[in-house]
Amino acid sequence: MESSVIKLELTPDSNAISIADFYQDKRALRVTWSDGRRAQYHYLWLRDNCQSAFHPITQERNFDMLSVSDDIHPLEVRCDEQGIVIRWSEGELVSRYSLDWLRRHAYSPDFLKNQGGDVCSWDCSYAGGIQRGEYSAVIEDDSALCEWMQQLSRYGLALVSDMPSTPEAVVEVAERIGYLRRTNFGLTFDVRSVPKPINQAYTAEALPLHTDLPNHETPPGYQFLHCLNNESEGGASTFVDAFRVIEDIRENAPDYFELLARQPIPFRYHDEEYEICEHRTVINLNHLNEVTEIKYNAHLADIFDLPEEIMDQYYLAYRYLMTRLRDPRYMIRLKLNGGDMVVFDNRRVLHGRDQFDPSTGLRHLRGCYVDRTEFKSRLRVLERRQCE
Repeated sequence: MESSVIKLELTPDSNAISIADFYQDKRALRVTWSDGRRAQYHYLWLRDNCQSAFHPITQERNFDMLSVSDDIHPLEVRCDEQGIVIRWSEGELVSRYSLDWLRRHAYSPDFLKNQGGDVCSWDCSYAGGIQRGEYSAVIEDDSALCEWMQQLSRYGLALVSDMPSTPEAVVEVAERIGYLRRTNFGLTFDVRSVPKPINQAYTAEALPLHTDLPNHETPPGYQFLHCLNNESEGGASTFVDAFRVIEDIRENAPDYFELLARQPIPFRYHDEEYEICEHRTVINLNHLNEVTEIKYNAHLADIFDLPEEIMDQYYLAYRYLMTRLRDPRYMIRLKLNGGDMVVFDNRRVLHGRDQFDPSTGLRHLRGCYVDRTEFKSRLRVLERRQCE
């Protein structure tokens, strides 16, 4: 099949995005959009994503890719203000792809920017701008819940005020979003000083910045901490956005960044009932080399077993990360009061606390987790309903 160039003379609304022209290559349709961005749409990909390839009710793909040859191609391509229409070389099928759909699913370099989502990193200056939802609104109003979740998704840290002082309240809010994540600490957990702690969180000591449970195959996503009482001296909660810290490390110490992102280290938790161990990189990247999460907990880091030729350099990188995390320019310190709840992305925002004196009053937080999968699913559904 010879390539051809087809110029379009469309007159869409001045604010609309349209196809300026397209080129029919041997293996793909090459499109130039009216905003100058370019995209390739391979024929196998287009055929695999024809509307006819999906079940009309479940919307699951039921098309068998092996039912067509690997050199399937268009016999005819037409374009109008609604989209592209293709008549295929096999199966007497005509497929339509809307302009919006083609833009939304474009996979060429011009469209692969900011794929991490609407994420905004922060430093200590964010302390005065933390999104605060109100308990009754979050519980009763889907619009309020959606707005609060959008901010939590973007910044990784948000508050809920006017929580009732009941042990069930944290679960009520979390279950507005999704299923609770059960861990070796249970479905819910109480953070308070106890005589025989199984974790440093259950003492009155200062708790260094960390993420929870990096020793798990998949650490929990969003953590909910409801303050039932905080009458003791000290005990302020501390938070750092690891995304901002890692951005700075990537810019200022790229060799250290690469070590932390490429070399897994061991994490381990053990008590009488559990011994949970995993090797994980401290920094996790997606396929576009974007930072998606951090796994950092110096108390759960096991004995490093890195190759001898990188052990020393890794320690230097690890120490550099520690130094940056303790820089007060990044840290937010919040004294939670009874009725406050803080919620944060456990695989992005590090949390800790100052030492407190239990003899001066009770400090009691009740917590639970909801995984990122549940959170993202709920947010997508809420946003979709807002548009209906």
